[in-house]
Amino acid sequence: MPMYQLSICYPADAQQPPPAELEQIMVEMNKVGTAMEQSNVWVFGGGLHDVSTATTVREIDGELLLTDGPFIEAKEQIGGITIIEAADLDEAINWARQQSAAAGVPVEVRPFIYGNCRS
Repeated sequence: MPMYQLSICYPADAQQPPPAELEQIMVEMNKVGTAMEQSNVWVFGGGLHDVSTATTVREIDGELLLTDGPFIEAKEQIGGITIIEAADLDEAINWARQQSAAAGVPVEVRPFIYGNCRS
């Protein structure tokens, strides 16, 4: 069955919501996650720390170059990902729609190319 990555997208300058609002978002996101698990589509997923915590690693001519921050400067940032198995893109879009409604932000859907991610 095909896999899809659902990416939670935030504006690059987004601030964490107040605690009560964040708690409600997490309640709604957990409901979607539970529904994914019960439907046997959920493979794995999780949130990411703020983009300011990123380190970019690059090797150039045998030398290691580390840069604080993201590799790509963008208007948006990925706040978390979920990998699902879905029959087709339409089913993946339906799950992304539920996540978007729960989180109040866009969710990008992309086919996921995988190797040995499951035992």
